[in-house]
Amino acid sequence: MHNHFNGLKTAALFGGIFAVLLAMGSVIGSGRYIWLFALLGVGMTAYGYWNSDKLAIRAMHAYPVSEAQAPAMYRIVRELSTAAGKPMPRLYVSPTSAPNAFATGRNPENAAVCCTEGILGLLDERELRGVLGHELMHVYNRDILTGSVAAAIAGVITSVAQMLMFTSMFGGGGNDEDRPNPFALLAMALLAPFAAMMIQMAISRTREYDADEDGAKLTGDPLALASALRKLETGVARAPLQPTPAIQNSSHMMIANPFRPQDVSRFFSTHPPMAERIARLEQQAYGFRQS
Repeated sequence: MHNHFNGLKTAALFGGIFAVLLAMGSVIGSGRYIWLFALLGVGMTAYGYWNSDKLAIRAMHAYPVSEAQAPAMYRIVRELSTAAGKPMPRLYVSPTSAPNAFATGRNPENAAVCCTEGILGLLDERELRGVLGHELMHVYNRDILTGSVAAAIAGVITSVAQMLMFTSMFGGGGNDEDRPNPFALLAMALLAPFAAMMIQMAISRTREYDADEDGAKLTGDPLALASALRKLETGVARAPLQPTPAIQNSSHMMIANPFRPQDVSRFFSTHPPMAERIARLEQQAYGFRQS
């Protein structure tokens, strides 16, 4: 594995999203409540950090599995985590036919890997190994922490933006000096969630490319992951997940976008296009053969 400047990405992501959050605080009450928004952001960061593993597992109704229940999954994850010199994560299975997988947890010592029943039935063992290598690299690169905390803060921004929309339309209390400019409130209500979402998605797409590359290096088999991604693209189209709020908040963790193409445009996707990911993996495999 190599350094993809994940620390710098984390700092840039948090800096950008906190800037949006503080900008909202500066508009409300002429900046008098900016400290409250700063504390709100810190609080949601801490909540997202400590609960990142539980939230995604709960959203997918996943259950823990033993080695007797999922021998291939255990064997692959044990082999790859040993090769990486990392602890064995907890393993879960989600009872859905939608083929997908994700890793979650704030660090390698508190990580979990989850496969849906759909992906376990769709992929052969070589392809599953490629997928699990990808997911383990999300854990080892600390991508799960970045994505989970960013999603939590972006959720705060969206909730506050809805409040601002209501305030701009119906007005607030206090005298004219205390009352914020309704046009500024409306502009912030519309722009802040969009800015937070775009920052979050740009980082998420980069993390997927990084995990593809590093996961293929861990397994030594880029074409296995490429083959798995092809099957997943078809499988998700056949059995997509419904974009409920809980699933939407966890979708950025999954190896494939779990929704139908018409439910999300490329511009607003948390995942890079499958064709581009597959092309990069094929190029990586060509480099392996040349070395």
